Amino acid sequence: MHEPQLLVYLSGEVHSDWRAEIAHCAQAHALPVDFAAPVTEHSASDDCGVATLGPETERFWHDHKGAKLNAVRSRVLLARADVVVVRFGEQYKQWNAAFDAGWAAAHGTPLITMHPESLDHALKEVDAAALAVARTAQQVGDALRYVVSGSLPSPKGA
Repeated sequence: MHEPQLLVYLSGEVHSDWRAEIAHCAQAHALPVDFAAPVTEHSASDDCGVATLGPETERFWHDHKGAKLNAVRSRVLLARADVVVVRFGEQYKQWNAAFDAGWAAAHGTPLITMHPESLDHALKEVDAAALAVARTAQQVGDALRYVVSGSLPSPKGA
């Protein structure tokens, strides 16, 4: 049976290498998956609006331009995505990640959330909209493997 090429949008926390871990898992299993993500370099993301559309003297308008230009990118990629994975970390509030999760849920795009158990209560509504809740990048990779090929992960210790 032909395995479909999937586009997986990886939203959320930018302070760890979880995106690379998921990509590595997909590559290790030769999954036909492409990945997309928001711009994760803070300065580029923060300054894209003024760098592209001109300077602002007030910080509010500087941020406003950047947020809107980032939203164009995010909406295009979210609309193309077959699956959206949203990672919530403990250190920062990821309001943009919550927005992406809501967008995916509202548009019927399959959603996988990933976060530590300590955030279960805070994210209960987001998790209720998700089709899977993972704790690790490996679990997300295994979920994508199952979605694409129907293959289960190898038993631990086997």
